[in-house]
Amino acid sequence: MTLVICPGVHPADLTQQFLEAIALPQKVHIFPANHKAPYSPLDVLDFFQTTVQNLEPTSQADGLQIIAFSAGVVGAIAAAHLWQLQGKKVESLIAIDGWGVPGWASFPVYRVSHDSFTHWSSATLGGASAGFYCDPEVPHLELWRSPQQATGWWTTGAGGVVLTKKRAIAADFIAQTLSVPSVHL
Repeated sequence: MTLVICPGVHPADLTQQFLEAIALPQKVHIFPANHKAPYSPLDVLDFFQTTVQNLEPTSQADGLQIIAFSAGVVGAIAAAHLWQLQGKKVESLIAIDGWGVPGWASFPVYRVSHDSFTHWSSATLGGASAGFYCDPEVPHLELWRSPQQATGWWTTGAGGVVLTKKRAIAADFIAQTLSVPSVHL
């Protein structure tokens, strides 16, 4: 898999803290949100294309796994659709605090939200059968900076209807979702 991070509009050190918190075993490719607009699907698509072209041929055939935050969710989900229109594969997208961004896709879109309202109101716009929301709620940027400290509910369901939920930590939800990208949890 090729893992791409699409941050939002915030200081770059928050993204580094996020990466340290989730401790990924694989290499990640970080969209340069400090130089290009993370909410621009064409900028994000260009980054996908440039990133994959520079990989080993065997890695180029793998699908993309995408973690996007805030404004980065806007560019990432649209770019993922464009990527697929080019005949390429998207394994999954984890949309962290992508409030109001439609999540209808032919690939799983998992939502992680800083509070229950954001989670519920975004879930009505599509997404996979699993998600996570903080309870107690945390500030928007704090969820990105410190997902290992964000506790809440790991949910399953569809269309805003929760079927099951269990207590969890945001970083654990993200790590587990990345380890099983093609399966609805």
